[in-house]
Amino acid sequence: MTGSSSAVFVQSLLIGLSIAAPVGPIGLLTIQRTLHRGTAAGLATGLGAAAADAVYGAVGAFGVTALVNALTAARVPLVLGGGAFLLWMAFSIWRAPMAERAADVRGGADLLRCFAGTFVLTLSNPATILSFIAVFGALAGGMAVGSPWLMIAGVLLGSALWWLLLSSAVGLARERFDRRWRRRINQVSAAVLAGFALWQFAGLVGR
Repeated sequence: MTGSSSAVFVQSLLIGLSIAAPVGPIGLLTIQRTLHRGTAAGLATGLGAAAADAVYGAVGAFGVTALVNALTAARVPLVLGGGAFLLWMAFSIWRAPMAERAADVRGGADLLRCFAGTFVLTLSNPATILSFIAVFGALAGGMAVGSPWLMIAGVLLGSALWWLLLSSAVGLARERFDRRWRRRINQVSAAVLAGFALWQFAGLVGR
């Protein structure tokens, strides 16, 4: 890569990292699944969000005006759908039975479900849509034709790097959490996820 291309890639990587890093519903799910189902399940959860980040990065980088307008117009159903999904996840986590010891997820189908759930959840988050459209719309101006692909790759790698670091760190500490502590973490995670969903709904009422 040339110097300018490298700069674009590094900028995009940092954008992906910075958007993924703040603790939110996906971060909580990644931590909760890593503790209960292993590092692979936590990483698959985070990579679903990374893939969705790359999709919105592509929308912003290529300036797909029609799609941007459609996503903006669909804000209400996206919020309702995403909020309902968060409430369902919160309910499922709250009621999940506790085994004496956490077991690793080994089946590909379970990992795919972890990936797909957060992919859909991230796609339905209006904050993600608007942040990527704004940032990439600004960066894309004046760049070479090949630059958007570097931007998308950078966002994907930056986001994936964060989820790898988070799931690996939590995975190293998971054996220290007994059944009682894992139950508490489930309850806190469920309550916070439900809070995120209600906050999204309240945003619609306030408009």
